[in-house]
Amino acid sequence: MLPEVTAVRYVTPLREGGSLPGIVEADNLGTYVVKFRGAGQGPKALVAEVVSGELARRLGLPVPELVVAQLDPVVARAEPDEEVQELIKASAGANLGMDYLPGSLGYDPVAHPVEAELASRVLVFDAYVENVDRSWRNPNLLVWHGDPWLIDHGATLYFHHNWARAANVVHRAYKWDDHVLKPYATAVPAAAADLVPRLTADLLDEVLTLVPDEWLAEFDFDSAGDARAAYRDHLLARAAAPAAWVPAP
Repeated sequence: MLPEVTAVRYVTPLREGGSLPGIVEADNLGTYVVKFRGAGQGPKALVAEVVSGELARRLGLPVPELVVAQLDPVVARAEPDEEVQELIKASAGANLGMDYLPGSLGYDPVAHPVEAELASRVLVFDAYVENVDRSWRNPNLLVWHGDPWLIDHGATLYFHHNWARAANVVHRAYKWDDHVLKPYATAVPAAAADLVPRLTADLLDEVLTLVPDEWLAEFDFDSAGDARAAYRDHLLARAAAPAAWVPAP
């Protein structure tokens, strides 16, 4: 399982996020950016955050620590914003927390060039998980102590929004024309040669085990085990056909 913390204080909302995530203090004295299960995207966004975020970490990419943040609606009492109050009340139980990086900056592709190996690895990873949200308009990258960090993977794995058609899009090509790291990703073939063989059933099972059962059992399947098997089978099939989705420079 992911590390588990309990939220003790809601600090402030991050209104630039479409799901209205918030900064929360936890009982381990840590501070986290929390995505709430009661937000419009629902638990599928949290599943995508864990699967893609922890997969990226195991592939050597920089992702802030993820935790399961247990939330008691009582923390909403001190929040004056009614919209936030309702969101917290609708999100009792397990939510997704990401370690807050104090002092981090939003990524600027001009001010913060990324070396070719890392940029290429990020691009190949994004192509695999079909990340539609790493464009120059919305990079979902932070710069912390001079290094880039990958955040916000709730828009990945979008095949899971229509399981009836998921098998038909396993080999879907990745649209990367506006990927924020495209100018720096000049080593894509080498990155793919390294990453693709590591996308194994064992790795996917390890990552999928980290997703709380309650997020998986809320939709589409009779059990969390059935849901994990469906994700694993889809992602394994995609890994077996890299020619279909690895960007061709």
